[in-house]
Amino acid sequence: MTASTSAEQTAGLRRISVLLFSDNRATRDAVRVGVGSHPDPGVKVEEWMECATAPAVELALDEGDYDVLILDGEAQPYGGLGLCRQLKNEIFDCPPVLVLTGRPNDNWLASWSLADGSVAHPLDPAALAAAVARLAHS
Repeated sequence: MTASTSAEQTAGLRRISVLLFSDNRATRDAVRVGVGSHPDPGVKVEEWMECATAPAVELALDEGDYDVLILDGEAQPYGGLGLCRQLKNEIFDCPPVLVLTGRPNDNWLASWSLADGSVAHPLDPAALAAAVARLAHS
């Protein structure tokens, strides 16, 4: 493969940074593994910022720019659904947000939270990757 061929293949690649919020390390690990480094051929996750508390999310957003936020609606004591609604109401031009809901029937809560997408527990890696790729392209 020549250098120009390699450059042509990466020219259309969208490189993103993702902020991931969950108080549960196993959930954070499952999301990172499910999304992977290339959720689709046109998207590469270059950076993950993990936060275990809502105040850590707010601080991270004050200090950095992220292309996609993933917020766990099942986090305790402050869940990702309420945090999503807060961020959407407080941050001008808030990045797209994917919320993780407790079950498929909780999609109405994702709508209430103003989320741009949702994936229900138990987490399906293909659904996670597809949702992140869609939000990265939006």
